[in-house]
Amino acid sequence: MALTAANRMRQGNGRISLINTLSAGLALGGIGVWSMHFIGMVALKLDVATGYSMLETIVSLVAAILATALALLLVAKRPDHFPTLLGAGFMLGMGVVVMHYLGMFGMRFAGFIRWNFLVIGLSACIAVVAATAALWLAFNTRTLGPRICAALLMGVAVCSMHYTGMNAAEFVCTSANRVTPPSGLGVVNALDLPSLVAAVALCIAALISIDQFFQGADTKMRLARAAARAR
Repeated sequence: MALTAANRMRQGNGRISLINTLSAGLALGGIGVWSMHFIGMVALKLDVATGYSMLETIVSLVAAILATALALLLVAKRPDHFPTLLGAGFMLGMGVVVMHYLGMFGMRFAGFIRWNFLVIGLSACIAVVAATAALWLAFNTRTLGPRICAALLMGVAVCSMHYTGMNAAEFVCTSANRVTPPSGLGVVNALDLPSLVAAVALCIAALISIDQFFQGADTKMRLARAAARAR
């Protein structure tokens, strides 16, 4: 969905479509990166009750969407300019890194996280390289087959960054009472958040898919009318 919306960002008159910019940002940053992070956190099995602060969780979502949308916007304006591609790739990659570690900072449990900064650096490199490749693919794929391959490649890259980043974390429990869920203003139980994220992601994905479908149908109709007038 992100690749399809990205290809429709630059309109025939040279203007940038804001709705497609937002759709691409939501699809790649919101669904592809942010929701993958929190659904992927279900794979983390800790012998301690955990939760998430909604403040950091929501801010991480906004960061992912904004970084993705701005990076795609930069490339859409100058798709053939390699320095712009590199700069936008760095911006998008750092947006993914900020999203991931801000989401981790929002974790609440009876203890703390000890970080391996060398592995954090490796995860950041993966994010930047993957983001740059994704941006290039976004504006150099036109047919469905290559677009599906590009989407699969981006999915693997995002997961690689996520689980590399998770390998940098060592969870240290400092309480004997491990089973009491964390509480506080805006703290959501870790068991409840993934299902909420999945539901929201699927709803947004459905809306973007419908929008892209009707945009495609409208484009085909306009091309058919233009061909009819040309005859």
